[in-house]
Amino acid sequence: MTEPVPHHATDLAAALAEALRLIGRGVADRRSAFHTPTLATIGLDGAPQARTVVLRAVSAPERLVRVHTDLRSVKAAELAADPRAALHFYEPKHQVQIRLSGRAQLLSGDAAEPFWTASRPMSRRCYASEPAPGTPIPAPQPAPLDEDCGRPNFAAIMLRFATLEWLWLWAEGHRRARFRWDGADWVGEWVAA
Repeated sequence: MTEPVPHHATDLAAALAEALRLIGRGVADRRSAFHTPTLATIGLDGAPQARTVVLRAVSAPERLVRVHTDLRSVKAAELAADPRAALHFYEPKHQVQIRLSGRAQLLSGDAAEPFWTASRPMSRRCYASEPAPGTPIPAPQPAPLDEDCGRPNFAAIMLRFATLEWLWLWAEGHRRARFRWDGADWVGEWVAA
């Protein structure tokens, strides 16, 4: 018996709503594959760079997603040099891929204080490592214990996305939709998968 075709497989508005719902679930559900998307940036050498990040917040009306980083990291330097970035989400159970792209803004210091305050102590310790992320070291180091000394290194990355692409891998025929923000609303179209 064939399963019924979900509404988002044939309706662009429903596909956009489903994509945004899944991304929102990634913030609320730590077990969701959408909780840990891949952030892509343009490397300082011009080559693409990608790494897994933790999704911290999403605001669909503002087209904003938030992840955190160490201000001393290479990704922070890359975004300072070129704010273009993309997030890639993939959920293997339902075979859904979502790509967001837009411009990122780094918030640090007082601008990032609310996000630092809301972070769990375990997460805060990540920013207290010495030396800076990516620095060669002779051997692995123990995790820092002082959660507060990482505060100067903490930054939030706010990605305001202007495009969203949704792909559903389905045995009856893949479905792929592309959405572009036109300054007032989303403009969507079906594209070949």
